[in-house]
Amino acid sequence: MPEMLKYILPLFISSLFYLPAEALIIHVPGDYATIQGAINASSNGDTILVEPGTYFENINFRGKKVVLTSKYYLNNDPTFINSTIINGSTPSQPDSASCVIISSGEDSTTVLQGFTITGGTGTKWQDEHGAGRYREGGGILIQYSSPIIQFNKINNNQVTDITGVVSTGGGGMRVGDGYPRIYNNVIMNNTGRYGAGLVLNYTGGDVKNNIICVNYGSSQYGSGSGIWLNGSFTRPITVINNNVVNNTATTGTPGIYGFGGVQASFRNNIVWGNTSPGGSQISGSGFTVSYCDVQGGYTGAGNINSDPLFADTNYILSNNSSCIDAGDSSTIYNDPEDALNPGFAKWPSKGTIRNDMGAYGGPLRRILSNTPIGIKQTGNKVPSRFVLYQNYPNPFNPNTKIRFEVPSVGAYRNTPLQIIVYDILGKEVATLIDQQLQPGSYEINFDGSNYSTGLYFYKLTAGDFTEVKKMMLVK
Repeated sequence: MPEMLKYILPLFISSLFYLPAEALIIHVPGDYATIQGAINASSNGDTILVEPGTYFENINFRGKKVVLTSKYYLNNDPTFINSTIINGSTPSQPDSASCVIISSGEDSTTVLQGFTITGGTGTKWQDEHGAGRYREGGGILIQYSSPIIQFNKINNNQVTDITGVVSTGGGGMRVGDGYPRIYNNVIMNNTGRYGAGLVLNYTGGDVKNNIICVNYGSSQYGSGSGIWLNGSFTRPITVINNNVVNNTATTGTPGIYGFGGVQASFRNNIVWGNTSPGGSQISGSGFTVSYCDVQGGYTGAGNINSDPLFADTNYILSNNSSCIDAGDSSTIYNDPEDALNPGFAKWPSKGTIRNDMGAYGGPLRRILSNTPIGIKQTGNKVPSRFVLYQNYPNPFNPNTKIRFEVPSVGAYRNTPLQIIVYDILGKEVATLIDQQLQPGSYEINFDGSNYSTGLYFYKLTAGDFTEVKKMMLVK
């Protein structure tokens, strides 16, 4: 039977609220074999603690004000995020195929945290504001609710089926008519016809310290493959200290798009490397943008237009990044201080305690993943050998994609995989990857904005395997 909760959950849960003395900890699969079974049996105030594993479910909170968490809460180890998976790819009803639905008036005592949320294809949903029927929310669908969504990896959800609907949106997450807190998530490699990463529709919301990256394929309603916003609401939308990077759209604005004059405030964000034919990084007549790094520039106090110089594929800033100490100087946005180095920020923030732009700045910043983020996985097959493909396009200006395949762990020999770019003189100019990868097919972007026209080489090394190819940057 579930045990009585005799202590306050540690770390960030304890900072949010205190659980009532009679609340239970319900274990999955110890007490209930499925997450949905545990939700159904829970009462308000309970905590549902899910062990590592893959759970092929499409869950619905059904108004329950509970904390649903992996073991990540114990010590903030991102390994538990990667190993505790809600996979929505086998729904009992194909028109209700979101991985998670929160749509029954849940409030901020409803928490979803510490999971990989993947495989969702969205739910056929009647728009509450008269626009028709849509398929939305591949990973998470939120309506009339204000939960906390934090410390999740929301990836590889594909909302593309237009059968019986006007369009499809919110590949990663769709929110409507509520006020969710969306903190410290990685929303990546999702697709939808608009808002491939995140849709905020007639809603308020607090969006902080997320990485929204490599979402793709949006082509309608202005696109907004990173974040798509629509409609006025009585409560504000605030978007603070996020990375909205390397998203792609086939038309329109690839980064952040505001439809119909929606009001929103953006502060201390990095909006960079989002691409579409002729699209800008941000478009929205009702936006206030300040202290943000926006590629191509954007009018607003403290905004800059400078390559953020990410140090690695998890988008941590290099030591010489212009985004360090460039966010809003108000103390409420300060980075946490390093107790051993007073006056300086605690890693992964850098520089002094003044806010760093992007997901690793500000009081809520944390390490979001211990595996590569800025790499798009392009297939589910397990290759039999290493393959390094020719980049495309080639020649390129300024961005190009490099595809490669990683075989089984046995062939990989548990060694880090590196992809390093060299100039014609053999000088190393960029390290794109230096981490262990699971078997699969991958794609990574190389941005040549800060490099001169010329011939470059990219080299893949893993264990005993090495391969080199040429690429040409033409400006």
